[in-house]
Amino acid sequence: MHLDHLRWLGGPNLYVSRPVAIARIELGELTGRETTDFTGFAERLAPLLPGLAQHHCSAGRPGGFLGAMARGTYFGHVTEHVTLELSAMIGREVFFGRTVWAGAPGRYDVILECPRDEPAGASVVEDLLRLGMRTVTEVLAGRTPVLTADLAALASTHGQTRLGVSTAALATAARRRGIPVRRMGHLNLLQLGHGCHRRMVWAAMTDRTSAVGMETAADKMLTKCLLEEAGLPVPSGYVVGSAEEAVGVFQDIGGPVVVKPLTGHHGEKVSIELADPAEVVAAFREAATVCEDVLVEAYVPGRDHRVLVVGDKVVAAAELSPARVTGDGHSTIAELVAVANADPTRGEGHDRPLTRLALGDTELAHLGRHDLHPGSVPAAGEVVPLRRNANLSTGGTSRDVTDRVHPDVVLLCRRVAATVGLDVCGIDLRLPDIGAPVPPDAGGIGVIEVNASPGLRMHLAPYEGRSRDVAAEIIDQMYPPGVTARVPLVTVTGTNGKTTTVRLAAHLLGQDGRRVGMCTTEGVYVGDDLMYKADASGPRSAQMVLGNRTVETAVLEAARGGIVRRGLGYDRADVAIITNITNDHLGVDDIVDVDDLVEIKALVAEEIRVGGHVVLNADDPRVVEFAARPAVLRRKPVIRYFAQSAANPVIERHLRANGVAYFTDDGWLVEAEGRRRSALLPVGEVAGSFGGRADYMIANALAAAAAARALGVPASLVTSGLRTFEPHRCNPGRGCSFRIEETPVVVDYAHNPAAVAAVGGLLRRVWGREGVAAVTLPGDRCDDLVMDTAREVARCFDRVVVYEDEDLRGRRSGEMTRLIIDGLTETRPDVRIHTAGDLKDAVGIALGLAVPGEPLLLLYEKLQPVADLLQTLGATPAR
Repeated sequence: MHLDHLRWLGGPNLYVSRPVAIARIELGELTGRETTDFTGFAERLAPLLPGLAQHHCSAGRPGGFLGAMARGTYFGHVTEHVTLELSAMIGREVFFGRTVWAGAPGRYDVILECPRDEPAGASVVEDLLRLGMRTVTEVLAGRTPVLTADLAALASTHGQTRLGVSTAALATAARRRGIPVRRMGHLNLLQLGHGCHRRMVWAAMTDRTSAVGMETAADKMLTKCLLEEAGLPVPSGYVVGSAEEAVGVFQDIGGPVVVKPLTGHHGEKVSIELADPAEVVAAFREAATVCEDVLVEAYVPGRDHRVLVVGDKVVAAAELSPARVTGDGHSTIAELVAVANADPTRGEGHDRPLTRLALGDTELAHLGRHDLHPGSVPAAGEVVPLRRNANLSTGGTSRDVTDRVHPDVVLLCRRVAATVGLDVCGIDLRLPDIGAPVPPDAGGIGVIEVNASPGLRMHLAPYEGRSRDVAAEIIDQMYPPGVTARVPLVTVTGTNGKTTTVRLAAHLLGQDGRRVGMCTTEGVYVGDDLMYKADASGPRSAQMVLGNRTVETAVLEAARGGIVRRGLGYDRADVAIITNITNDHLGVDDIVDVDDLVEIKALVAEEIRVGGHVVLNADDPRVVEFAARPAVLRRKPVIRYFAQSAANPVIERHLRANGVAYFTDDGWLVEAEGRRRSALLPVGEVAGSFGGRADYMIANALAAAAAARALGVPASLVTSGLRTFEPHRCNPGRGCSFRIEETPVVVDYAHNPAAVAAVGGLLRRVWGREGVAAVTLPGDRCDDLVMDTAREVARCFDRVVVYEDEDLRGRRSGEMTRLIIDGLTETRPDVRIHTAGDLKDAVGIALGLAVPGEPLLLLYEKLQPVADLLQTLGATPAR
């Protein structure tokens, strides 16, 4: 058994709405074998991974997978469940898995859910899968694998790659509000919202956090000066650069004192309550290892507190205690520390609610002051502090005291945050009782530090007391209740007409004064500006549009390739358009037939917001069926049908049910709702429709109009937009007509039978003759589809010039030419065929074959070479 390759789908996909990794595995010698073929396999595996007993599998209840093994199941399926269980054992809790046949004996795709914010390509997925495969192989061989070391290493890797506690809480809080969340790479940086509502947050630092405020908070002496000038209580202190100066300040203040790095954090190298010059000297040397400037300040007696201010509101307060253990009368301090560290809520750094306890130099020195050491045995119930300072980062704990904070303390903390200038601010206070009034002279109270981007874990998961959802408070500060985080989003899929419909919908929405972001197979546009030139119909391009802060409305093309290989680039749309579904891309990405295409395209209709709009082609029975899919019905969408005729029976039934529809009637484009009819404009006035004779363009116009109206564009602006969608400027390469001397030339991207039939029929209707075709077809389609498309070319044209594009898409030179010629001659033995070496030769030959006034159809793969050639030949746009 071996892993062939692994890929990630980061957005909603064909399997689940969450991210997944898809592993292609080959079973090798296990091909055709099942668990029941190996005596005792299930009995040896189950005790090794006890959690398998809880796996439901297809039975829908605990024990379902063990039952499947007992009855006999294949080893791709076993690998899936073993990998999921190993994932759970390292704290990486995911639940969805599926194993599907991948087109050959012993070849399977194992689909494994991934945590939402795990970086795509994270090695932990592959490592888990390989460990799962090795575990299955070892058990089959009769051995009992030891997993401890491997799981510990994987847990460490997972801890390093997952979001920190604060950032993860913010992501969860945002998703509860329906706010889109996207992690940026491997960082703890989150992008929230879409387009002009996009915001950024990194832990508890937002994109509105003042840089000046952060720099101020990072300089403890500067903070102290600012607060003191504002009349706020701070301990007296000075910055020193030598041990001698530190002792001098200690003597001036009179002790006890606190010694800490001027720009330190997390309580690192902080020494408190020092009452002896020798202690001050030692503490200075420790602090100087972090920062050469050291702060010596008066020690404020009382209890340590952290108060969190968001905006101008105190949202949480915690009382902090130093790292400590409690004796049981027989365990040593070292043993008590080990027991405490076995608590799964303790981890390294900040990846868990609590930090692991340590017995380092600082802790040993502190114990020594009390005549203790790691081998000492405290009495039962005796509390042994391991440090003086009370920081979570050094193993301390927190107790929630939010409900006890006195209004005077609230006011004081609000003043502190405003003085420093932070939107999210953690304030370290020492005072006897946070529930008591602040004396007029603020005696006995000290603001010790002000923290930018403060840690949230002490409030989210306090050691004692009630948890506070402070992440939600920060999200509400960024997006006050009622404020949207999204821009209206239209997504378009189908077989033919996607790019034109995207461009047309964007054009109509732009009539309403919106700045529209758009991605198509030709590139990413914001307004009229091309931002990225490429085949941009996948999730990366969608994210490029949705991440642009100037975008007010988005229109996205969702092509088959992006959906299959990477999933969708968004979580839900306001409007989904399905243009049509016909034979195309067969043989690509394991697509066997048109039913596979239906399942892929359906995802766009299914990932609609609740109450959104689904625009369906009523002339295509496959598309009509989307309205009845359970996943679509669960979203309770408004269905908007479009069709070429009001006599379409689907349209008639829909209108009798008071539905909304768009169609042509008596030479007009019509919008209807129930019995109400509104004429939009004459069919012949739709730009790019060749006077209404391009049926496919009329269908695209109806679909785009339905989307624009669903998003509130007035009918009058829809009408003007349909008239002004000039194809050469707004829709290059799709049904664009030129003239080269006396020959009309139509340039189109038709590359499947249905598209060729549509444009071929158009040429006959407009010019009354067959004309000439210069043809190339994409090489990544299966032979049968290439042949079918060539057959359709032969039905429409009696003279055909065949050429190959520079990008053969994996084909050998000459292979596509042979296939196209075979398809042409099989359908029409008398067809006149010419071959050309490249695009330029093909157009030259075709122009020579066409008689004056006879149309020439030019099919292409890449538009720019066509545009350059037409300019060289002096082609002029025809209106």
